[in-house]
Amino acid sequence: MQSDAGTMIRRATPDDAPVLARLMNSAGEGLPAWLWSQMADPGENVMDFGSRRVAGTDSGFSYKNAHVAEIGGSVVGMLLGYRLDDPYEPGNLDEYPLVIRPLIELESLAPGSWYVNGIATLPEVRGRGIGSRLMQLAEQLCRESGGGDISLIVAGANTGAVRLYDRLDFAQVATRPLIPFPGCDHSGDWVLMARTLE
Repeated sequence: MQSDAGTMIRRATPDDAPVLARLMNSAGEGLPAWLWSQMADPGENVMDFGSRRVAGTDSGFSYKNAHVAEIGGSVVGMLLGYRLDDPYEPGNLDEYPLVIRPLIELESLAPGSWYVNGIATLPEVRGRGIGSRLMQLAEQLCRESGGGDISLIVAGANTGAVRLYDRLDFAQVATRPLIPFPGCDHSGDWVLMARTLE
C-alpha cells in the first residue's frame, strides 16, 4: 500500500469490481461496455455483467491485474496493467471481434513490455495528480516484473491523453485504424506508445 496526501493506492479486490468496471470502461473509450454488451444475457445490465467479469480471474480485465486509488475509503482511480507475453502470439485474429483486432495487432508489437491496459480517475478528482501517481506505480510494477519497457494504447483523437504521455517521454511506435463501435466518441487511429525505463 502507498499513501500520500490523503490518497491511498492498494491492490484491487473483488469488492472493487463495480467501480473498476466503470473506470475500465472510461479508460477504454467505451469499448469494454460494448464488448460486455455482446456477452451479456438478453436484458442483463451491461455494467452488472462487466462487474462480474472484473470480479473474476479469467480475463485481462480481472481485479487481479488492478490497483486502485482511494480517498477517504472511496475508490477514485485505477491502474490496470500486466506484463505482455514474449513472444506475443495472438493466434488467429479472425477469432476476435473486429473492433479489437487493431488493438491486438498493436499489443503484439510490444512483446514483453509492461502494458498499461487502462488508467482512469473519476471526473471529480481529476487534476489532483492521482493519474501521475498511478503512472509512477506502473513504472514500479514494470521494474518489479523484470521488464524494461512500458507500453500503452491510446485513441489518437484523445489529444489530452496523447499530450500527457508525450510529456512522460512515451514515444509513438505504431498506429492502427480505430474501427467505430456503438458509443465510440472517436475516429482516427489507435496509437501504441512505449517508453524504455532507465
